[in-house]
Amino acid sequence: MPTLDDLAAAQSELRRWDDAFANDRSNNPNKYEAQRRDAAALVRRIERELKDEGLLAKTEAEMLNEVLDRMYPNAKSKLIVSHNGKRYQSRYFPVVQSRSRKTVKEWGHTWDEV
Repeated sequence: MPTLDDLAAAQSELRRWDDAFANDRSNNPNKYEAQRRDAAALVRRIERELKDEGLLAKTEAEMLNEVLDRMYPNAKSKLIVSHNGKRYQSRYFPVVQSRSRKTVKEWGHTWDEV
């Protein structure tokens, strides 16, 4: 079980790799890409676990997404549903893509009000 200190350390590591990338003067646009990708994935994983355990507060949108995901567990992209008098549309988006941007390695999901 990660702690808030683990989250702070992971965020610090991500900032370190982002700074290294920003300050790099070589002619390699992919330098530090793997380190940045891995650090960002670690931050996302720790945040998700802390929110699931209740150590970090969830936003209103995250709580709504959880409710709608429980109500419609097999929702496909662009599905429109009604909840509490409002309409929401399921939307999937790429979180992590390959270097060529042709392959999606990790998908994100949200419900947007329409």
